[in-house]
Amino acid sequence: MNVNNGATLKTFEESLNFRHACKIFDENKKISAEDMKYILEAGRKSPSSFGMEAWKFLVITNQELKAKLRPACWDQVQITSCSHLVVVLAGIESVKVESGIPEKRFRRRAMPQEQLDFYLSLYAKHLEETLSSDENIYAWTSKQSYIAAANMMSAAATVEIDSCPIEGFSKPAVEEILELDTSKYQVAMLLPFGYRINPQSEQLRLDYDEVVEFID
Repeated sequence: MNVNNGATLKTFEESLNFRHACKIFDENKKISAEDMKYILEAGRKSPSSFGMEAWKFLVITNQELKAKLRPACWDQVQITSCSHLVVVLAGIESVKVESGIPEKRFRRRAMPQEQLDFYLSLYAKHLEETLSSDENIYAWTSKQSYIAAANMMSAAATVEIDSCPIEGFSKPAVEEILELDTSKYQVAMLLPFGYRINPQSEQLRLDYDEVVEFID
């Protein structure tokens, strides 16, 4: 199967071998809208706790904005050399019971009011400590957003598009530049996508037996 950029769709195993933290992207090569949607759909369809989908993906192609963000991201060249910069946001307000959004999420599945009330009560009770502060909520929702980020990177690799997950940034500075309402969303990571300009470095990983242990 051929994809929009002319690459052959890779198997999952091949994509794992292809993917690496690309440090410099080819600034002259841009990702098509079709391929970018394919990548973002992998994030949108990712699993989340209680099905809350507490995330949002800001897709930045504006070079002036990327240049403004770069100093707040340890001056990493990936920020400006990438084709598309995805800022992965972790939801804050949307998981709070009082926002009404958790109820809307549960209502997507048809159920009697009694069952809905049960789920809302279970949700609130199970997450009582988590929902007690925005800081605790961010720790919970940002962790889930990494699932979406990993799926997007894997999807990109299947169509030979590179990525580089970036945690090295000043969270307050990035949020200020993006003029985010941090009571609603906060930055979890930055995820540049594009095409490599240099050969892939050797993939170094621990041996299987060092990482995997079976407990019978």
